[in-house]
Amino acid sequence: MQSQPHTIIIAEAGVNHNGSLDTAIEMIHRASDAGVDYVKFQTFKAENLVSATAPQARYQKENCKGDGTQLTMLRALELNGDDFKILADECSRCGVGFMSTPFDLSSIDLLAPFDMDFWKIPSGEITNLPYLRRIASKGGRVILSTGMSTINEVRDAVTALAKGGIAKKDIYLLHCTTQYPTPYEYVNLRAMDSLRELGCAGVGYSDHTQGILVPIAAVARGAEIIEKHFTLDRSMPGPDHKASLTPEELSEMVLKIRQTEKLLGSGHKIVTETERPNIEVARKSIVAARHIHRGELLTDDNLTAKRPGSGISPMLWDSITDTYAVRDFMPDEQIEI
Repeated sequence: MQSQPHTIIIAEAGVNHNGSLDTAIEMIHRASDAGVDYVKFQTFKAENLVSATAPQARYQKENCKGDGTQLTMLRALELNGDDFKILADECSRCGVGFMSTPFDLSSIDLLAPFDMDFWKIPSGEITNLPYLRRIASKGGRVILSTGMSTINEVRDAVTALAKGGIAKKDIYLLHCTTQYPTPYEYVNLRAMDSLRELGCAGVGYSDHTQGILVPIAAVARGAEIIEKHFTLDRSMPGPDHKASLTPEELSEMVLKIRQTEKLLGSGHKIVTETERPNIEVARKSIVAARHIHRGELLTDDNLTAKRPGSGISPMLWDSITDTYAVRDFMPDEQIEI
């Protein structure tokens, strides 16, 4: 049996709970049922994240109601420290990993005691040196999303983390296009190749397209981590629901990714156990093209190659021709030496 890769699948609950702890818990249950590895939330204090006048992005304005400021929108989406403790415990109970992305320094400190398997750094913080240093000071492994950034900005962020004590072997880079939803022409999965050249632990893809095609394609191209937004109901108000999967679609994505992993295999070109019985059936042996008499010279004219492959391989053709038949051979009879 060939060894198969295991893609880490992160169900991005994000703020699709709309500030409701009960909804967040239900999302954990549905994501766990879908078979994901982690459920990830977002941790922030709105006042520490945005200024009072920071405008919403266009997609946020289209998907949210309110006065058009990020502050008002984000206040309605906050969970508190006690909530995250409950969510982490619920993830453990459901057998799925807990993660949350901190969006400000105080949130990094809040999450540190949770001992998460990974720190998740969002694309918007990739140029925030104090933030990167605070993450690095906590230690552990890091998943860094790279939306809206150049390769040099990614390199600088990796360098900042490394200087702070996070080794490259503990940093995973996620290619990402920060647009909700992302049109296919802006996906650029080949950018993962550029990220891989930075020599970190691995690369993956944080997806904001609609549907499940692109995450599956990313896995086929070598993504080791897939992050995908999901929601209980795409019609709910909020900034990210419309670009999110339903629980049923999340289950389908996990299934297709696991199937794709089987397709990828080990990467070694070998004869698989399932095809080994077909070798003799499909390959050919050197046989007599006509009646050959004992002592007759074997040539291209009186030899041919036919199935099955249980005799002398045609790859030995040159060692058989210009020798003499050891006995009489009838047409189609495998040649012996």
